Amino acid sequence: MQCSSRRDFLQVAARAAAALALPSALELPAASADAKKRPPNVVFILADDLGWGDLGCYGSKVAKTPNLDRLASEGTRFLNFYVNSPVCSPTRTGFMTGRFPSSLRIHAHFATPEQNDKRGLPQALDPNTSTLADCMRNADYTTGHFGKWHLGDVAPTEYGFDERRVYSMGGESEWEGTELFWRRSSELIADETIAFIKANRDKPFYVNMWTHATHAPLDPSDEQMKPFSDFRTNRVSGTFTTPHAVYHGALSEMDRNVGRVLAQLDESGLRENTIVVFSSDNGPEDIHISETAHSGAGSSGPFRGRKRSLYEGGVRTPFIARWPGHIPAGVVDAQTVLSGVDFLQSVTALCGVNVPKDLALDGEDMSAAWKGTQRARTKPLFWERRFTVIGDTIHMSPMMAMREGKWKLLMNPDRSRIELYDIPADPMEVDNLADANQGIVIKMSEHLLAWHAALPKSPIAPNAGAIAYPWPEASGG
Repeated sequence: MQCSSRRDFLQVAARAAAALALPSALELPAASADAKKRPPNVVFILADDLGWGDLGCYGSKVAKTPNLDRLASEGTRFLNFYVNSPVCSPTRTGFMTGRFPSSLRIHAHFATPEQNDKRGLPQALDPNTSTLADCMRNADYTTGHFGKWHLGDVAPTEYGFDERRVYSMGGESEWEGTELFWRRSSELIADETIAFIKANRDKPFYVNMWTHATHAPLDPSDEQMKPFSDFRTNRVSGTFTTPHAVYHGALSEMDRNVGRVLAQLDESGLRENTIVVFSSDNGPEDIHISETAHSGAGSSGPFRGRKRSLYEGGVRTPFIARWPGHIPAGVVDAQTVLSGVDFLQSVTALCGVNVPKDLALDGEDMSAAWKGTQRARTKPLFWERRFTVIGDTIHMSPMMAMREGKWKLLMNPDRSRIELYDIPADPMEVDNLADANQGIVIKMSEHLLAWHAALPKSPIAPNAGAIAYPWPEASGG
């Protein structure tokens, strides 16, 4: 099924609100008359395993992220943005399709063919599934995807992308043989994105810049880690390298390359007619996984939960959007609840691209919130995690979750571990209100169980939704 374009897209002219946050207009090339008449371009920057609390503009006291912090000051930060899974591939599915990933049998990350079969996953997102890239390309946008893919062994060009250079495509990488890829990944992915912007500056474009950082392996250079030397002191040698130094070195390198892409938009005269979005695919990695320990130094801010967990820290991530004159500058929206499944409808609405009414979508058009009008959701959000939640016991969430209004319900399919939280009042999820609100629990649990029962059948790990610690057995005496 394909999307069609709306040719009479009207562009709002007001830009004065963002002027104070910009360099002098004399420093930037003026957008051409043709560019001003065109629908907006879109640049979607997606980090990997970056937590809600990892950016300076989201409260980090140690991060050095001046470019993303500037992007936030020139746009709007949303504090209640949720991805649709606590792991990679399902979240990316939600962004690209507007559908809950479990409805497409994508409830874990794509791995080897044997692992995919064992866990009941397909080998890739079904290429017949309509995507955001399909919609944009059929509306005469040029589309590109650069960086991490991780939607299976089918190339992005089968999903509506005109151009691509990727890794994590069925285990393959189109950067094979590139020296020090992991150290240079942010730069290399930005290079491709910048080249795409230069080549397509005279026509509408949509481009994904999906970074490797801050996913393991992280391999920053000594120079990249130098600003975090305070993390590298040792009373004996003075040269101890901490996970924090490695993590923030890689994060700062990603931020530097985000700055390069933003600068290219300025140099091309496209700044005012380009929507730039930044987010992350899930919460930060858990430091207990030995091979990803450096990546586990990320922060979920004030929240309980990390990657793989359905608590807030696993599925609540940064979300920044900038479009001068259209998306308010310097605004923090602490009320509106947004989700990855809203992305397709919201972007197409902002760009004047029609979506067929019979396209089955789980999200909703939240573009009004992007443009500054806070609004309540009309659809609930659902999650599931069919496998183990690794790490500290406090992060081991039940297997399913639902957010509707102020309430978030977590539970297992057998109705064990029922937890109900008033998220605005208790974002850390420490005060379980289930016993005091049985009517709400009954109503929400019926909805959540019905959603889960309607999903395609796939294996569930025996310990999914369990909370356990290997307590030493008590002995006599």
